[in-house]
Amino acid sequence: PTQREARRASRGSGRAAVAGEPAVRGENLYARGASDDKGQLLAVVAAAAAYLRTAGRLPLNLKVMLEGEEEISSPSMPAFLRTHRERLAADAVVICDGSLLAPDLPLISHGVRGMAYLEVEVRGPATDLHSGTFGGAVDNPFNVLVRLLARLQDPETGRVTVPGFYDRVRPIDEEERLLLAQVPMGEEQARQLAGVCALGGGETAFSPLERISLRPTLDIHGMPGGFTGEGKKTVIPARALAKVSMRLVPDQDPVEIAGLFRHFLESLAPCTVTLQVRTLGTARPASCDYRHPAVRL
Repeated sequence: PTQREARRASRGSGRAAVAGEPAVRGENLYARGASDDKGQLLAVVAAAAAYLRTAGRLPLNLKVMLEGEEEISSPSMPAFLRTHRERLAADAVVICDGSLLAPDLPLISHGVRGMAYLEVEVRGPATDLHSGTFGGAVDNPFNVLVRLLARLQDPETGRVTVPGFYDRVRPIDEEERLLLAQVPMGEEQARQLAGVCALGGGETAFSPLERISLRPTLDIHGMPGGFTGEGKKTVIPARALAKVSMRLVPDQDPVEIAGLFRHFLESLAPCTVTLQVRTLGTARPASCDYRHPAVRL
């Protein structure tokens, strides 16, 4: 809709706006996907339209492809690319799912980290037990799970302790490190953006910018299971779960990393419980040569 239509829609007649309906408030447009990433697609289309209105033609052969499955790892994309390989042939590909550091400060990302996403399950007793009866005699799956997860990172260096995890990690190119140092985001600004009292949680040998872009990471996202309701219940749960992911960099193989992760936890798990590690998703890291003529242009 036009800006006027969006304003009219946002005012409505006192009713709540329909979910996903665009609304302009102040200088900003609020809508589902406005910044991730219909806004970026619109920028590409608007640039092409501007060329056509002024020069009458585009300065290159442009193909625009839009897909809506990114958040579920684009399951239809591989088959589509294979089927339409010739139609999609190009000298360079620009992925517009990016951001600006500031309204007047665009950014070119020449790589993306990959991921291995796993679910860790620890099973103990056949059913939930009362800790007053069995506490101290039956290994609590959550106690075991927490001990296992705590072994995944070195508390002093922040390094992932899974054997072989860093074997394929490329060293940081010095020119790339200098380029990254030009990004105007200091530790204080990053701290304020994150809303934390201090930065931490990663490899201490690298700067915060290097840790969030050029280095692999490991994070625990959730630990469902057991008793989490109001009040108290002294339960020894029958099982405990954790969702864990690792951001990966070239040339780490997510399938290989998932295997290393699983083998490491299996080597640590006590015989008092049953451990299962499931891979929920993988994505390979990717990078292109930032010295390439297309990137320079």
